[in-house]
Amino acid sequence: MVFFIGIKGTGMAALACMLKDLGEEVSGSDLEKHFFTEEELLKRQIPIVPFDPANIRDGMTVIIGNAFLEDFPEVIAARNNPTCTCYRYHEYLGKLMEGYTSIAISGSHGKTTTTTMTRDVFSRYAPTAYLIGDGEGHITPDSKYLCVEADEFRRHFLAYHPTYALITNVEIDHVDYFKDEADYLSAYQSFVEQVKEAVFFNGDDPEARKLNIPCAHFSFGFGEDNDFRIVNLQAQPERCNFQVTFRGNHVGDYCLPFSEQHLLYDALAVISLATMLGIAPALIELSFQQFATPKRRFKVEKFADAVFVDDYAHHPTEVKVTLETARNRFPDKKIVAIFKPHRASRVYRFADDFAAALSLADKVYLLDFTSIDDKQDGVDIDIRYLQERLPGSVVLSEDEAGAAVLAAEKDACYVFMSSKDIYHLAEKTKALF
Repeated sequence: MVFFIGIKGTGMAALACMLKDLGEEVSGSDLEKHFFTEEELLKRQIPIVPFDPANIRDGMTVIIGNAFLEDFPEVIAARNNPTCTCYRYHEYLGKLMEGYTSIAISGSHGKTTTTTMTRDVFSRYAPTAYLIGDGEGHITPDSKYLCVEADEFRRHFLAYHPTYALITNVEIDHVDYFKDEADYLSAYQSFVEQVKEAVFFNGDDPEARKLNIPCAHFSFGFGEDNDFRIVNLQAQPERCNFQVTFRGNHVGDYCLPFSEQHLLYDALAVISLATMLGIAPALIELSFQQFATPKRRFKVEKFADAVFVDDYAHHPTEVKVTLETARNRFPDKKIVAIFKPHRASRVYRFADDFAAALSLADKVYLLDFTSIDDKQDGVDIDIRYLQERLPGSVVLSEDEAGAAVLAAEKDACYVFMSSKDIYHLAEKTKALF
């Protein structure tokens, strides 16, 4: 029996699904409220129970989610039971990766989307397992490749020794743990030193350029000094054509069903690795034709005369890109931003950056901290710390009263942004239309 403490976490849910696919008996505990990651767990009929130290039984393998510290009652029960084998999430995943040709996707932004693209391409090429940070995970006994998100959070990705690594960008985050940009970069430096075969990194990112990579390594981007480049880009609102070159030589022509720059970087990362491994451009391009953004990554729903966008954005750069994309796709709509932050330390450090990004919207609504780990790092602020930097912004309650305020905006593009459970407020709002 494998038991997950915090099974509804994005990576935890995906890993639970994978172990179920391998025939393990899997269950876990979490809060009783709905999380979007439940869908895949319920499909596999994985039992989910409320938190209770009595859930821990003799002989279990216990996998502990990142949000749960050593003083959490279930964690105490598991650690104190000599018959239980305990792992943190990243420890177990690192162990699982050892049996496969592993592809680790890391970076401050774009990990989930890039992992989804990697899965789509490699699944057409060979049996491929995957762990994606939207709660999706799958594996079969004949899987050759295993592509996973490699999160730098508290240096957890140092539990991994992947065959290949993709680095989308290196922009400081998790400021509750990393002291400064140099400390943050040092984590990536340690990570690339553990990659066995090759690293593919964003060569247009100045921080990524600072990495000293001992194994084979290749840069990708638009700049002329990259190994893999996008050239002759012809972009329309929802598709584009371009060519890819490798060190000046043409290696492929592509027509993809999106044109946003951040998605093109993610796609080029995957194209670079796939090209180096000998996957034909036609197969790579075919893999992208049915590309769908992962759960909670700019998911669009048109409802009545409004547009609802659900996005995982929780860093200023991500908020900025999400709002720019909304403006580009829906130029005739009033852009209404609804933002719920995660971790007080992130808001404290990046308050001015968040304010600048959110100001791209026509109207801003803010939700307060509610997650179990929002103030674990000792920073004790509330949402007013951000509100005072955003003239005209409104702090909203996550109930019917808050939904009524949003519903009054009517003919708008509502952009809900958070790494936490913000989506229920969108449903309340739709119910009032």
